[in-house]
Amino acid sequence: MLTVALFLGSAAAIYFACEFFVNGVEWLGRKLGVGETATGTILAAFGTALPESAVTFVAVVFGRNSAAKDIGVGAALGGPMVLATISYAAVGFAMLWNRRRLARSTPVIECDSRRLRRDQAWFLCIFIAKMALGLVAFTYKPWLGGLFLLAYALYLMRELRGAKVSSEEELDPLKLHPKGDPGLLWPLLQTSLALIVIAAASKVFVGQLQTIGILAGLSPQLVALLLSPVATELPETMNALIWARQGKERLALANISGAMMIQATIPTALGLFFTTWIFSRELIVSGAVTMAAVAALLAVFSKKAADARHLMPLAALYVIFVCIIVVT
Repeated sequence: MLTVALFLGSAAAIYFACEFFVNGVEWLGRKLGVGETATGTILAAFGTALPESAVTFVAVVFGRNSAAKDIGVGAALGGPMVLATISYAAVGFAMLWNRRRLARSTPVIECDSRRLRRDQAWFLCIFIAKMALGLVAFTYKPWLGGLFLLAYALYLMRELRGAKVSSEEELDPLKLHPKGDPGLLWPLLQTSLALIVIAAASKVFVGQLQTIGILAGLSPQLVALLLSPVATELPETMNALIWARQGKERLALANISGAMMIQATIPTALGLFFTTWIFSRELIVSGAVTMAAVAALLAVFSKKAADARHLMPLAALYVIFVCIIVVT
């Protein structure tokens, strides 16, 4: 009963903290003078990617045995898979669910399809390299981790260079300073406090999910691959749901896209630095599912008008992955 209570309580805490986070990060982006897309791909993505990056860092750097390091590698592969399947599908479901309330006559996604397509192509190239390195063993492999950090630095510079000053679209009042102009300090404080709550609640949520998985008879590595990524990517998914509910799917999709770029590079670099980075069968299947999801996303965003209904089937890819792992 305690495990269930902590599981549900931490999930609720993450959701309400995300409400404060998305509100604060919108104001932070406005005060820093960055565009709506850059607010999602850089500010929101970097903040919410900290918990899962920390999971990988602790596992691969301080893990005392190969099993602990395997958990870190599993998290590095499982995170992008969850983002590419469950998180994008959640945006599709949320948009259709709230279409009438938002007075949308069609399920067309209001977003920069060209930019999202470019991000997915960039991610796919990096991810293919990441997967290829997991299939071979050679002595200087750890040195290649620096290339993944460089890839993220280049992506970051490109996003900042292409960022346009936010429009003067009216924002919801800042929750901690609802009256008047909150300045820069209050949005920064609200966003920071929300991140602290998200990180703490995510740690509790992951712990309870791991306990539930072990009680269900799953091995620690399967828990790391099947369940932990769902938990650690929960903030991104919650942010996406909140923004989609508000009709701000541009921010929702940018947040997921930016988080995927972080997951493709920084945890990979850590894994290359501190592990052998050799993949098991389960990790290879995970990578194949991720690449299939990204290929589908490229097709969705290649159309002039992206349809929210075409994001929903991506969740089925995660279900297929679970079935393959559990059955075989």
